[in-house]
Amino acid sequence: MLLFGLAIIIGLALLVWSADKFVDGATALAMHLGMPTLLIGILIVGFGTSAPEIAVSSVAAFNGNPALAIGNALGSNIANIGLILGISAFIAPIALHSNIVKKNILLALVITLLLGYMLFDATLSLFEGIVLLLGLFIFIGWSVMSNLRNRRDALIDNIQDEIKRHHPQFFKKYSHFIDRSCCPYW
Repeated sequence: MLLFGLAIIIGLALLVWSADKFVDGATALAMHLGMPTLLIGILIVGFGTSAPEIAVSSVAAFNGNPALAIGNALGSNIANIGLILGISAFIAPIALHSNIVKKNILLALVITLLLGYMLFDATLSLFEGIVLLLGLFIFIGWSVMSNLRNRRDALIDNIQDEIKRHHPQFFKKYSHFIDRSCCPYW
């Protein structure tokens, strides 16, 4: 029993450490490419942290258990909203001054309502899956275009200030790694 507890503690410590390195690398990539860090956060970090849910849902669907895939997606979103935002707001109030975040919240609400409507008959058809995937690609395209067009947003400014304040030597530290491994032809 003690060994299992120790394994969980070590696993959590490694998870926190690797998540920190993942975010540092994504931030360095954004800085290196001259892209807004918010855009990299939405795309790279968002997909990277969703990879386990994508894997579990895909395996469940291939094994003929689509209810597990739906439960995984919905449960993950509920946990993300409830735990992450709830704990963050518990620690410090969250004020929204960013137009990008406000638009994303509205979009998340619309997608949730659309999914609720789609699941009202307790099935998710191929057509509805295509609609959801198309919506994802539209969201990604919109995110890229709006972030590249509007680089001056309160959230982007806060992220840039945070990077400068906490990581003054950040880009120098990771630029060699990024140049050689992530973008060898740039």
